[in-house]
Amino acid sequence: MSLKCLTLLAGVCLLACRVNAANERLKELFAWKTVDFDFPDDATRAKAIENKEYIQENNLPLGLDRWHDKLFVTIPRWKSGIVSTLNYINLTEAKGNLSPNLKPYPSYEINNIHKKNGTTLVSGFRINVDVCDRLWMVDTGLADILGEGNQISTPRIVVIDLKTDKIIKEHTIAKEDIAAHSFFANILVDTTPNTCDKAFAYIPDLGGFQMIVYDLENNESYKVKHHYFYFDPLSGNYNVGGVNFQWTDGVFGVALSPVHKEDGYRTLYFHPLSSTREFSVNTKILQNKTTASNSYYEFKVLGSRGPNSQATAESLDEKTGVLFYTQVNKDGVGCWNSYKHANEYSADTTDLVATDSETLVFPNDLKVDKEGYLWVLSDKLPVHIHKGLHTDEINYRIFQTPVKDAIKGTVCDV
Repeated sequence: MSLKCLTLLAGVCLLACRVNAANERLKELFAWKTVDFDFPDDATRAKAIENKEYIQENNLPLGLDRWHDKLFVTIPRWKSGIVSTLNYINLTEAKGNLSPNLKPYPSYEINNIHKKNGTTLVSGFRINVDVCDRLWMVDTGLADILGEGNQISTPRIVVIDLKTDKIIKEHTIAKEDIAAHSFFANILVDTTPNTCDKAFAYIPDLGGFQMIVYDLENNESYKVKHHYFYFDPLSGNYNVGGVNFQWTDGVFGVALSPVHKEDGYRTLYFHPLSSTREFSVNTKILQNKTTASNSYYEFKVLGSRGPNSQATAESLDEKTGVLFYTQVNKDGVGCWNSYKHANEYSADTTDLVATDSETLVFPNDLKVDKEGYLWVLSDKLPVHIHKGLHTDEINYRIFQTPVKDAIKGTVCDV
C-alpha cells in the first residue's frame, strides 16, 4: 500500500473515531415511538380517542426547556388530534422511565381547545424559562396547521408563574405587526433577577422576516425590520431523514450574551433558518422602539458556518461563552465559543459536538439550562410533515449532557 493510501486511510479512521466519540457525548434520556399523556381519568382518554380529539401518532414534541425537576415539552397543533400543546415531565418521577407520559401544563383543561369557555392554550412551539421563574410562550392560536388550518385566536404572548402555575400575563400581538405570512416559532426573554418587571422578549417572525419585541414594563410590543432577518435563497434546500424539501424560513434562532459591564445591555445573536450565517445586534438597539428599524449599521454579520449548516434553535452558556445550535442538514449539534473566538465566526471556529443519522434526525430544539446542562430534542419533523412517521420505531428523543462534556476536545473547548 502506498504512503498516500495509508495517509488517506488514517484520515478516514481519525474522522470516524471523532464522529463516534461525538455521538457518545449526548446522553439519551427519553425516547418515544409515540407520546401519551396523563389524562384526568381513563374515561376522558377513551372519549378523546373516540371523538378523534386524541390521535396519538399526530402528537409530535418540538420545543423544550427546564425548570428544577420539570422538563417542559411543547407539542404544536401541526395536525388534528393534539391533546395538549404545553406539557412537562417530572424528572424525579420519570427517572428510569425511557418513555414517560406527558403531563399537560398548567392543566389538561387549559390545553383543551374543544371546551366552550375559558382560557385555552392553542399551539406553542419553543418556550423560554427566565431567571424570574416564569415560562414564556407565543401561542400562535393556529390549530391543524398542516390540514385545513383553524385560527382559533390571535397570536399572543403568554407568561406563566412557575411557582403558582398561574397565567400572569397575556399580550395579544397587534394586527398591524402581523405580516401576511407571519409565524412565531420562538421566544427569548431578556431580564435579570433584579429586573423581572422590566423584561423584554424577542420573538423572531420566520415568515414575516421581522422581529417582534415585547416590553413587559410598558405592556407593549412592536416590530423591528432588517435585511438580515430574511432567508438566503441559496440555503433553502434540505435533505433530512431521506426527505428532500425546500424552506424559506427567515429569522429563527436567538440567543443572548451575558450583560455587558460597559453599558448594561446584551448582545443578541440570531440567524435565519434558511441561512448558514450568524448575526448579532446590541439589545440597546432593539429596545428603542423609535429607532430600532432605522439602525441598519448596528446589526453585524458575524460570519458563516459553511455549507449545509442551517440551524433551527440556538442557546448560549454564559459560563463558557459557548453558543450551541442545531445542525439539521447534518443530523447534529454545533458550537461556537463566543469568548474564545469573539472576532471570528467561521467553519474553522465552529464545530460539531454530536452527529448521528439515526438518533439526531432533525434536532429541532436545544437549551442550556441554569445548571450548565445542554438539552436537545430531535423529532424527524420533515418526515412527519412530508411522509408520516412509522409508529413501530423510535421517532422522538431528548438528550442531556453537561456543557463541559459536550465541548470537550472540540474547537469550542475552553
